[in-house]
Amino acid sequence: MAHSSERLDHLLSRLGYCSRSEVRDLLREGRVSVDGMPLRKAATKVDPATVQIDEEPLDHPYPLYVLYHKPLGKVCAHDDPRAIYQDFPPRWRYRRPSFSSVGRLDRETSGVLLLTDDGDWLHRWTSPRYAIPRRYRVTLQNPLQGHEAGILASGTLLLEGEHSPCKVAEMIPLDTTELQLTLHEGRYHEVRRMFAALDNLVLSLHREAFGPFTLDDLAPGQWRELSEIERQMES
Repeated sequence: MAHSSERLDHLLSRLGYCSRSEVRDLLREGRVSVDGMPLRKAATKVDPATVQIDEEPLDHPYPLYVLYHKPLGKVCAHDDPRAIYQDFPPRWRYRRPSFSSVGRLDRETSGVLLLTDDGDWLHRWTSPRYAIPRRYRVTLQNPLQGHEAGILASGTLLLEGEHSPCKVAEMIPLDTTELQLTLHEGRYHEVRRMFAALDNLVLSLHREAFGPFTLDDLAPGQWRELSEIERQMES
């Protein structure tokens, strides 16, 4: 894949190495090179793939696309000591555009989470128009009564404080208090609020799949980069 050239100071700042003004210090110290030749001017246009700092290639000079197994207890905010971003290389926190989650999972929800710094790709996977399916494993406090699947599939369930009903959701009972639930939207705390409206309480919630993405053998807190084929996948 061909990539366009970019001003060196903009590139290093964008990737979180330093501020644009601090690039001059790196150049003065002879730490930045292209094909083994030290660079001297911050305004030099370069191919990101050819730049080295301290004889090391740049850290992911192109957009990041990551699949992550969010563990319980972590949050998706950037400025929280419990943030998921602590599980990633520190420099990624300073990238611009910011490295961010595709939607959010709350502190008490685990499972599949995508992250990227590609704004167009992020929008593609969060836009309501695509109705990305989200599959959850749910454990309830009280046994199922038998009417829940029909109500969830009717598209008529109205949550407290909402003016429009939830979209049609598919529920498969797995046990008296355990089920698999597939949603096609991402409202705030939607699964928990749905079962609250059905007079039940969600005890545990795990997202097994987001669109075509699943965790496979990825352990909690672990992540991997998406392949080129995966980045082009549709919901």
